[in-house]
Amino acid sequence: MNTITREEYLIECSKLLAPLFTKSSYEIPNNIRFTCGLPSRGAFGKNRRTIGQCWDSSVSSDSTIEIMISPTIDNTLEVVGVLLHEMVHAVVGNKHGHKKPFKDCAIAVGLTGKMTATTNTSELDDFINNNIIESIGSYPHAKIDYSQQKKQTTRMIKATCVDCDYVIRTSQKWVALGLPVCCCGGEFKVDSV
Repeated sequence: MNTITREEYLIECSKLLAPLFTKSSYEIPNNIRFTCGLPSRGAFGKNRRTIGQCWDSSVSSDSTIEIMISPTIDNTLEVVGVLLHEMVHAVVGNKHGHKKPFKDCAIAVGLTGKMTATTNTSELDDFINNNIIESIGSYPHAKIDYSQQKKQTTRMIKATCVDCDYVIRTSQKWVALGLPVCCCGGEFKVDSV
């Protein structure tokens, strides 16, 4: 394929993953929409990070199941594993959470480990390499690393009353226009940096 968007990639992946479900007699709903987007919570958690979400069709205004893959991951094997995990939710229904119906389907399609944080079996990785990466290439995305974002530093300026040591913080704009008078009647002076 030529250059495709992340969403087009996820759609193509879902089609290529379909045989994993059908061989175990599971049916994929035809009302699923796929996207790369931040989950509703836990997107940048330090200990636990939400890397995928499946929203039930009941919360969508057009009755579509919404599957989101977090932009914090870009490894194709991991992305496809997360996509598969979320597709399992769509297939068995969110009402089951990660209980037995989810577990049975997840194991059948090649997921293993703790069901709230599944991992790919080596057979699934082989399937992804041979059927997805060879067919449509790697996931067209570079992950977002939120920890690298520069934090905005404060631009407030500290001023202290010369009479009572009362402290205020104000912007450079208000310093330039003139500092207020303290409640004790004293004058504010900008603290040296």
